[in-house]
This record gives sequence, C-alpha cells and structure tokens, in this order.
Amino acid sequence: MDDCTDDLEVRGNRVGLRALRPSDSELLANWSRSRVLGEFNDLGPHDEDLKASMPAAHLLVVALAGCSPLGDVSWHLVRHGPNRGSRAWNIGINLVPAARGQGFGSEAQRLLAQHLFATTDVNRVEASTDVENLAEQRSLEKAGFRREGVLRQAQFRAGAWHDLYLYGRVRSDRS
Repeated sequence: MDDCTDDLEVRGNRVGLRALRPSDSELLANWSRSRVLGEFNDLGPHDEDLKASMPAAHLLVVALAGCSPLGDVSWHLVRHGPNRGSRAWNIGINLVPAARGQGFGSEAQRLLAQHLFATTDVNRVEASTDVENLAEQRSLEKAGFRREGVLRQAQFRAGAWHDLYLYGRVRSDRS
C-alpha cells in the first residue's frame, strides 16, 4: 500500500481522510498565510477564547491518486439543548483551488459525516456556508446534506456581516 494511504482514518473512491502529522503543520500554515483557501475562508484572526472553549478536530484530505494533500476537514461540537442527545457536529472544509470543482469536497464531506456517525453517538452533522458560495452549496447537497434555513448575518468576514445557509444530515438520512 502507498505510504500516504497507510494511516487513513477513512478511505473513499478518490480521497482519503487522515490524521494530521507534525510535518503537516507547515503546509497548513502556508495555506493559511497565503490565503490560498479563498474568499469565503478569509475570517481574520481566530478568537483565542472561543478556540479554547470550542476545540476543533481536523483530518487532512488526501487524493488517493498521487497522494497529494488537497485540504482539510474539521469538526467541533455544538449543542441544541442541555442534554447529551442534543449535541451535533458542525463540520467545515478547506480545499486548495486546484482541487475544487472536481468532486473531492463532496466526497470528503460525505466521508467525514459517515465517519462521525460511525464513531460517535451524535444524531446530527451540520455545516453552514455563505449564501453566495454556490460551489459549497452544491458540494454539501451532493454529500447528502439538506438545506434547512438561513442564518441571518451570522458571520463577520472581510469587514461585513454575511448570511449563511445551514445544512444538516441526520443519522437516518441515506448517504
């Protein structure tokens, strides 16, 4: 087996998801510094208080053909009520421009949702995207997510408030 696929958490048809290695930190930092991840991810500096109280987990998205890193997926816990059953995962994805528009993002998000359902007891996985980000809307829908509503002025980005569409998948949805 190729070195890049030996430690995949999840394997799809064209992409795999693997844990971040210490050697990936420079790659991720370069992507972040260069703003290569695009206008919809230009969120400015992270709120360190929020980052500490809401830690996110990450996996690297890797092309199975050629073993090239394509981006990363992340998830963090959100709550829709005080009991354990009201927890959900909120996911996100960052892909390098060369990997966009080829179905890699849809597959990675579908694999991540399946992985979270298989390895945790949450009943819901959700994601949000800018109302103008048509590519990500299509990607989420292809990954089995359903558009559920609008989060008005929910994200402050590039000096302005932006509306987001909320998407969700529940355990009983077909993949």
